[in-house]
Amino acid sequence: MSDDHCRSSEQSTPTSTPHVRVLGSFGLRAGDRAVPLPVDSRRLVAYLAVHRRPQPTAALAATLWPGVGPVPAARLLDEAVAGVDVPGLLDADHLGRLQLGDDVVVDLTEAMLLIRGLSAPSMLRTVREIGAPETALLEADILPSWTAAWIAVERERFRQLRLSALEGLAGTLTAADRHDDAVVVARRAVATAPSRERSRRALVEALLAGGHVADALAEYEEFQRLLRNSVGATPDSELDRLLAPLDAGWPLGPGLHRPARRFAVGMPGTGRGPQRSRRVVAGSPASGR
Repeated sequence: MSDDHCRSSEQSTPTSTPHVRVLGSFGLRAGDRAVPLPVDSRRLVAYLAVHRRPQPTAALAATLWPGVGPVPAARLLDEAVAGVDVPGLLDADHLGRLQLGDDVVVDLTEAMLLIRGLSAPSMLRTVREIGAPETALLEADILPSWTAAWIAVERERFRQLRLSALEGLAGTLTAADRHDDAVVVARRAVATAPSRERSRRALVEALLAGGHVADALAEYEEFQRLLRNSVGATPDSELDRLLAPLDAGWPLGPGLHRPARRFAVGMPGTGRGPQRSRRVVAGSPASGR
């Protein structure tokens, strides 16, 4: 593995700093120029973008090409490195371990920094003063069309982190009385995981806090429908308790009828009896009829 292909990031200039994208799809840019890479080189750069630490070459080759022996895998790794002709993109430390250059910008790294920032104790004060931070980096999974085993693990880990971050931010925005922003953020979480109760709860809370009772009921009904389709029942949930005030005289808007009661089958083995649920009746704004 030659130093010609593992150039130090010190050789790159600000206008040609490499940018690697692994959220949603793979992409590589050097300055304003999109850089195509051979398949194995893309695999190498993507792995190093997800794992921002020096990688021993033997273990790296075995992970990227698990179906071949050590010698062929090492040869494939050398060929992948040779296919990367972008100054400053690859670097090797004094032990010969491979990594991306220090100056390489990776969208996943920026997303992780955003996630950590969203959990800061000062976030409530921040959103009260300047509003919701940009969360576009938290909308996509890591290389969703790639099927390698190592990607599946990292993809699910990042998915859980970004969902928790979006749910937490939605709750913070709701607490700061920025209800419209909270709804936008919570909808991003629901779009990623429609049957995840915590995401749906964050959305319903934001809608209720903003006075959008009909929309909150519609989200509840959609969640119930997803549960019926997936497990054949609608077990008791935090959403039931969240919407309990509707049964105790929640102030409904003009033309909105109080939901009629219905009974759902309890989950097998839970020992629960029939659970009360809710539906939006015809003639209400949420029903669309």
